[in-house]
Amino acid sequence: MKPNLLLGELTYEEAARAIARGAVAFLPAGATEAHGPHLPLETDVIIAHTAALRAARRLDAEGRPVVVLPPLAYAVTEFAADFGGTISLPLETATALARDVILGAVRAGFAGVVVVNAHLEPGNLEALRGAVAQARERGARAVFPDVTRKPHALRLGEEFKSGACHAGSYETSLVLAAEPFLVRDQRAASLAPNPASLSVAIREGKRSFREAGGPEAYFGYPADASASEGEALYRELADIFATAARELLDEAATAPP
Repeated sequence: MKPNLLLGELTYEEAARAIARGAVAFLPAGATEAHGPHLPLETDVIIAHTAALRAARRLDAEGRPVVVLPPLAYAVTEFAADFGGTISLPLETATALARDVILGAVRAGFAGVVVVNAHLEPGNLEALRGAVAQARERGARAVFPDVTRKPHALRLGEEFKSGACHAGSYETSLVLAAEPFLVRDQRAASLAPNPASLSVAIREGKRSFREAGGPEAYFGYPADASASEGEALYRELADIFATAARELLDEAATAPP
């Protein structure tokens, strides 16, 4: 029987045993926002949670103690704010929420926290960077491997590197590999390519998906998505986050008592 690595499904006794073994915690970070007409609002939550679980399974197979925390489902999502169902938090709130979850996990006894983020809006990245920095200032071991930066970004495919990857082939493939029944397949297949780069638009000062050239809240090539591409991307993501967790565990093991 495989061990349950999801903290939210453990009893307090099981959680205490994981903590006693020196478990590191993965914190999935997503958002509730529009992802085109073909993907669910919780797309980023699904991707972050799945990537965290796959990274955790790698560590568990090595005999390293690990758990996956319940995900953060709300974030700074101003770019999608005018699309139905999007729920955005102020920067200060998002920063404080992530920081205090990290601090709470460390107070609970976990050796450290690795933030596994799938929501790539600049405001959210700022919130997570700030949250980890503030938590570390207060003595917590925490790390945020930012997949939008090198060397991580170079591993995630051409669409991702182009910046035209919100609800495109990249994210659609990841959801197909994790929760295929949540993808509106026929709608995805009908969507025309949208090569407009969010990265370029952000540098130009655009502040919304519509301004950036995404009137249907997607960028990239959703019709080209496949579960096999998603599986390949999860292998890369799992490796990125598992590596960060190993480094955190090694840091904890060598820290003075």
